[in-house]
Amino acid sequence: MTNLDYSKKVLKTFLNPKNMGEMKNPDATGKIGNPVCGDIMEVSIKVDKKTDKIKDIKFKTFGCAAAISTSSMLTQIAKGKTLKEAEKLNLNDVKDALKGLPQIKVHCSAMSIQALKKAIESYREKSKKGKR
Repeated sequence: MTNLDYSKKVLKTFLNPKNMGEMKNPDATGKIGNPVCGDIMEVSIKVDKKTDKIKDIKFKTFGCAAAISTSSMLTQIAKGKTLKEAEKLNLNDVKDALKGLPQIKVHCSAMSIQALKKAIESYREKSKKGKR
């Protein structure tokens, strides 16, 4: 793969992103930005309190094709997982699901994971405060 040779899966995901948009009343949101490339990603989750599974997940991303594709793919992978399972996801899970990314764009995969982990962390903090 050269610098900007995107896989067919990246392009398809970019052109038809899943789970994109604003979530009404999310249980938690995680936001990450990269000042170098200018990408901003926000991931919102709703969690089933009984099973601890992500029952809904949405993203909003300001960025390039790779940023949008990785955000979309992350939501598809994480939906239905428990919070513990979702926390174990890493940039390679997203990158591999997209059939690869140009090396210069791998940071987008890492950013999507970081946004999800911030959302989970925020959810856990809110849950702790609610139990006091």
